[in-house]
This record gives sequence, C-alpha cells and structure tokens, in this order.
Amino acid sequence: PINSFLYPGAKVTSTYEVANSVRIEYSDRYQCFTRTLGTPTDRKKFTISCWLKIGDDVLTANTEKTIFGAGSDYAGLHLDGSSDPALAFQIDNSDTHQIVSSQVFRDPSAWYHVVAVYDSAQSTNTNRAKLYVNGAQITALDTSNYPDQNYEGDLNSAIEHRIGAHPLSSSRHWDGYIAEFVFVDGQALDPTSFGEFDSDSPTIWKPKDVSGLTLGNNGCYLDFEDSSNLGNDAGGGTDWTETNIAAGNQTTDTPTNNFCTLNPLDNYYQAATFSEGNLKIVTAGSSNTASTLGTFG
Repeated sequence: PINSFLYPGAKVTSTYEVANSVRIEYSDRYQCFTRTLGTPTDRKKFTISCWLKIGDDVLTANTEKTIFGAGSDYAGLHLDGSSDPALAFQIDNSDTHQIVSSQVFRDPSAWYHVVAVYDSAQSTNTNRAKLYVNGAQITALDTSNYPDQNYEGDLNSAIEHRIGAHPLSSSRHWDGYIAEFVFVDGQALDPTSFGEFDSDSPTIWKPKDVSGLTLGNNGCYLDFEDSSNLGNDAGGGTDWTETNIAAGNQTTDTPTNNFCTLNPLDNYYQAATFSEGNLKIVTAGSSNTASTLGTFG
C-alpha cells in the first residue's frame, strides 16, 4: 500500500463504515419518526432506501410490519409479517396499486438493503414501481398491480409520513433495526446510488456514502448518529420528530458491524418471547426455563 505520509499527493480510499442504527421496539407499541412533508419536487418520482435487520415480531405477527408509510390508512413499504414475510411496496391507501414479492425474508442474523423506486411517468407499467434487495431487482412477484401512467399516490404528498409505525394498528409497527434511511424526492435511482458489491467478495452487497446525493424538497437522510436527536436529517432538511424514541434506541449494530443476537428461529424448547431487537428473551409459559442459540456459531 502507498504510505500517504511519504507521498503527500497519494490518496487512499477507505471502506465506508456505518456507525449507527436505530432499534425500534415493537413491544413499546409506538416507537417511530414522523414528519409532515411539504411541496414535493415530483410526486410521480421518488426513491426509498434503507438497511433492515428484522426482529422476532416480523416472523410471528401475521400482519404487515411498517418500514415507511403515509396516509390515514396506509401507503408505503412493509414486510408482510409471518413465518414467510414478503416485501410489499404499496402506493396508496388501498391494495389497488402495489407490488409484493414472491421471495421471503426471514433471516434475523442478516442486514438487508431494500430499495423501492417509483416513477409513474414511465410508459411501461413494470417500470413504474420496482423493488430491490441487496442490489438485485425483485422480478418474481405474488402481486403486481402497477399504477396508471402519471399516477400520484399518497407517498411523497403533503401529509404526515412515518418511519417504523402504521397509522392505525399498533400490531403493524416495525420490529427490528433500521440504518441509513434515505428518501429521495424527484429521482428514480438505482441501488448503486446507495450500495455496491465488494470488490474482493463480489456476492457481498455493502453500503456506500450517500452524503453527496441530491435529495429534493421532501428528501431526507437519517444516519441515526446523534443520540440526542435520532430524527436529525443529516441531509440538511427538516428533522423528523421522535415518538417514544430515546438515546437508548441508538445501536452500533449496523450493516458494516453486524452483531450477534438471539435467534428467534431457534425457539422450540420452552418457547420464549423475544424483545429489544432479539437481545432479550422471557419465558412465555409457566416454566422458569427458556433457551435459544445466538445467530453466530
């Protein structure tokens, strides 16, 4: 390697590190971030990007678990909570316009990178709503109700939006970790704007610095690095309001520093109740015994 002290003109490119995430605890019922958006740059075009690590309730709830949403009922991005949770991108407050993956996401040991892209100006309907996970587009869909051309849904309109909570049902709140939450107003971006494949291990998708992105009027970048203000918009826009979010919700479990947790898939003998981002178990029945293994061997 080049020693930059000996060669002042040399530049060494370091690997991008994500310092923090936020842990949203389903058992606390209503932990989330809220913000009422203003006039959008373009309601017909936006991109959502975030890194997720799932909690136990995503695997057991049998209802959708909200990652990002808006409206009096629901529009947004969620995992269909069940033993086989699928990823859904719902454009408005009904099931009229949505796409839902056939692929399921049930690994509590991993960080997933999710990108949802909306561009209703496209002439081809399958280009109007797209989902990507870990850099690859999801093309196998159980539901594919694409919006009409130039359709404007509830997302990115001048109403309250939420990260981590459903507007009506506490059972539909997120459970787990979120890192590097980015909302881009006015652009339909590819996953390569937010991540890249590792040059040494080309099957590994990793985050990259997003601080140079143009976010648009309603856009934001939440890096969760300020424990006194976890709703801080590091992109320079309006901060998000924390609801039941405190400094203790900040963690150093991130896509670039993945921690071992307890494994809710190993929950057979004297089944336990998981909480605190799979860091705690409590016996579910009359027995004083519960056991589980960690996600790392």
